[in-house]
Amino acid sequence: MKKPSAELLSLARRALERAGARATMAERAARHLVQAEAHGLPTHGMSRVPFYCAMLKNGRADGDAKPTLRTERGAVCLIDNHDALPYEACAWAIEEVIVRARRNGIGFAGITNSGHVGVLGVHLLALGEAGLVGFAFTNSPAAIPAWGGRKALFGTDPVAAVFPRPAGDPLVIDLALTTVIRGKIMLAAQRGERIPEGWALDRDGKPTTDPKEAIERGSMFPIGGVKGAMLALMFELICAALTGSAIGPEADSFFAERGNRPRVGQAFVAVDPGALAGRERYFERVETVVAAMLADPEVRLPGARRFAAARRAAAEGLEVPDELLAKIEALAAG
Repeated sequence: MKKPSAELLSLARRALERAGARATMAERAARHLVQAEAHGLPTHGMSRVPFYCAMLKNGRADGDAKPTLRTERGAVCLIDNHDALPYEACAWAIEEVIVRARRNGIGFAGITNSGHVGVLGVHLLALGEAGLVGFAFTNSPAAIPAWGGRKALFGTDPVAAVFPRPAGDPLVIDLALTTVIRGKIMLAAQRGERIPEGWALDRDGKPTTDPKEAIERGSMFPIGGVKGAMLALMFELICAALTGSAIGPEADSFFAERGNRPRVGQAFVAVDPGALAGRERYFERVETVVAAMLADPEVRLPGARRFAAARRAAAEGLEVPDELLAKIEALAAG
């Protein structure tokens, strides 16, 4: 069923408030989920409303918590999320890096005691609108083994970047470090299907085509083999060591009904092009790269599909499965 974004925003906000989230926390989370849905990312959109409601109700997220500034120095600050749904902390971090980048040329904001953070690329859109280059990192519960290891250690550890352009949509690059998202493996398990080799590893660290083995006792295969595993190590250290947050094995799966508070970390970076080669030269170089890419008719710019989906959603509304919509309406009714 198609619904206007405003109606879905109100519905998601009410459901999260009923589950125990403060008004501002619920508003920030709901806005992110509706925006992700509008960008054509339903796995991280309205489908996450029941997921977050469950986290609030079972105590894995603290609906009363408010983020606070723990430390700051020059271009850098650290925000303590205090186990809340982290969207309020992320919005604050984006505000901080914008201010610090404009003042210092670069800004870095870390978040500690955090949780599932949604779509990193969506958080970065405000940086693109501000004319700043942005980067975002997060770690997550263990999913990828260290190279040569058998047990999951690093998270899927997504990374995103935004590069503003002089006109039109920015370039948005957004990816996780596994060859496939966990949801595809879970879907194969539900359907009783095998998965392609190269998606996951079994309990002994060997490739498996059994989705249940991968989910229950195994791990996921990193993109690019050893190179992906090294990137996972890098991003784990950025998000956990610099912010003092939990590493993958210390955080129970986001998707478990019962478990600890994840307390993972995020890092947001903003860079002012004017502090380096200058804005005019930056934009000229970006457009030179874009023109070279689009000279090949098969190339699609990163983020283009998302922005096109968002424009369609604004004009036509958002399609949400009836079953999911009914579930969220029941949560909103309390």
